[in-house]
Amino acid sequence: MISITLNGQKIEAREGQTILEVAREHGIRIPTLCYHKDLSPTGNCRICVVEVKGARFLQAACVTQVWDGMEIETHSEKAVASRKRTLSLMLANHPPDCLTCDASGSCELQDLAYEYQVEVPAWGAKGTRYPVDSDPNPFIRVDMNKCILCRRCVLACAEIQVRDVWGVAKRGFEEVIVAGAGTTMLEARCESCGQCVAYCPTGALTNKMSYGLGRAHQIEKVTTTCGYCGVGCQFDLQVRDGRIIGVASNPNAPVNGMALCVKGRYGWDYIHHPDRLTKPMVRRYLLEGKEKPKTPLSERSASALWEWVETDWDTALGLAAQRLGRAREAHGPDSVGVLTSAKCLNEENYLMNKFARQVIGTNNIDHCARL
Repeated sequence: MISITLNGQKIEAREGQTILEVAREHGIRIPTLCYHKDLSPTGNCRICVVEVKGARFLQAACVTQVWDGMEIETHSEKAVASRKRTLSLMLANHPPDCLTCDASGSCELQDLAYEYQVEVPAWGAKGTRYPVDSDPNPFIRVDMNKCILCRRCVLACAEIQVRDVWGVAKRGFEEVIVAGAGTTMLEARCESCGQCVAYCPTGALTNKMSYGLGRAHQIEKVTTTCGYCGVGCQFDLQVRDGRIIGVASNPNAPVNGMALCVKGRYGWDYIHHPDRLTKPMVRRYLLEGKEKPKTPLSERSASALWEWVETDWDTALGLAAQRLGRAREAHGPDSVGVLTSAKCLNEENYLMNKFARQVIGTNNIDHCARL
């Protein structure tokens, strides 16, 4: 352990810790934009700068490690002035469209501008420089006019998804985040997982399917588990007026953290699809009680004599049990096969195993994850 002075208070820290880590452990908030706990710190946004006694320049707290005897002021006049100046420069290159921006209320740049009372500088904003939503990716909306070059999307794609879709092109005022070598996202091997959207602190990267449907204060978040496979990823359903309008990463998800696949993040629209079955259905013979046709019918004609009708679970399960029992009695237990699913719980698949082997009496059971 080493001893440092943080805002005039003597504290102990572990060797190798950064100033930001020590400050957060002791309940001292240092603002950040480019930093995220899941990603490698880069120190390029300069919002987390602090004053270190004896240092010539302000130090980025997210990348500067503490040393024994270090004296730090996290909110000195010099540090606060630097943060305000940096925010002012960011706003000069940022569209002043918070009134219509989809990220309003969840934008970290907006929150910091409010906290430090920084407005667009008097010498004016640079305006729109890039086309909006020009990438044909079906799920991710791109507006690089709102990008602050924090590089979170670059790091998330490289370190978490390991696809290296995003990169940095050009330098100076012309610096911009691009997919591949200036190609479309899909041409750059994008999997449409939405990791870049989840880590973006502004409205530069947003979800197309949810765009314009609701802001942070208008939606209710409901934590649930994804039903597409057996991994058990969790996320937050975004609900407005009783309808799901999107999916957001839940950083506290024990299995997946912020990570989601394309199905988990964007495959939610089936919930409100008009063709979705919400009740059990059974087939009813249309000629029941009437004389059956004397001549054999074609397969298409025979199927036309049945119709699907809604019923309750007791009736549907009773019919299924009755038909399985008939098949077992007429053709033997091996005439029945059971296929289980990775979408079920382990306990449910275990019960299906017992059902096949002990109730039906067959070993004809398989699992979709093995296919």
